[in-house]
Amino acid sequence: MTNSMESRLRIAGQAVQPVLVMFPLGLFAMALLFDLGNLLGGPDILGALAYWNIVAGLVGGVLAALAGAIDLMFVPNGTSAKRIGVLQGLANMGVLILFAVILMVRMSSSDRVAGGGLFTVEVLALAGAVFGAWFGGELVNRRTAFARTRAAADR
Repeated sequence: MTNSMESRLRIAGQAVQPVLVMFPLGLFAMALLFDLGNLLGGPDILGALAYWNIVAGLVGGVLAALAGAIDLMFVPNGTSAKRIGVLQGLANMGVLILFAVILMVRMSSSDRVAGGGLFTVEVLALAGAVFGAWFGGELVNRRTAFARTRAAADR
């Protein structure tokens, strides 16, 4: 049984894209925690650590987006799965763009620390990333369950 949302890009039988998504999520979350520590009076090195976590998270996010795009190429055109996949990809790209803007703003500071306003944008961007990851997993789980139910009914 194949599902239109099933990942085509696999390593050792496991879908690559869901695994890759976890790296930028973790790195962006750590950046947020480092920035929080810095804003609460910690040393400026915490801001620099947050900066480099964002850099690494963007690299991981681009790799996850590429894996998602490869998977999306194999979903038939005109299907709801294709439309949902495109919307999810656009939402995830929006999150990556937000973090890229955060990174560019931080580059103007010699110590790479974030102020309160930038921290707020970072919180919103991370919330969007978490929602996108949850939403994508939920959609795949629902479509898989639907496909299994349909296959069982066809027997």
